[in-house]
Amino acid sequence: MQIRPFELQDEEQVIALWKECNLVVPQNDPKKDIQRKLKVNPELFLVGVVDDKIVATIMGGYEGHRGWVNYLAVSLSHQRKGYGRQMMEAVEVKLRAMGCAKINLQVRETNLAVVEFYKAIGYNLDHVIGMGKRLEHDN
Repeated sequence: MQIRPFELQDEEQVIALWKECNLVVPQNDPKKDIQRKLKVNPELFLVGVVDDKIVATIMGGYEGHRGWVNYLAVSLSHQRKGYGRQMMEAVEVKLRAMGCAKINLQVRETNLAVVEFYKAIGYNLDHVIGMGKRLEHDN
């Protein structure tokens, strides 16, 4: 798998992959999420390519205090090949080079397989409560 930065022509494939992996939820418009990401740390938005097809994505972020990971996705037909780990390692290298000391991420509590994946690559459960407030309402 080749890992490279996201390019505008990747959008359709990326959104299709996110939908395949059930990462698209009604309250998040993936096109808007991509446009927002391209304005802040676009170099942390990576895709994994096999045979000219996008099979993995990761969207990293860093605001100077903590790093974040969103939209880690690996196509169902390419899972269990180490691609998720490779994508995480690629974004971790970039975040470390930016001075990031810790990465945070959120996983839906029902997604136990993903929790186990992150534990296997060295992530731990933080004893915190995740909170959020929607500033944009599409309805």
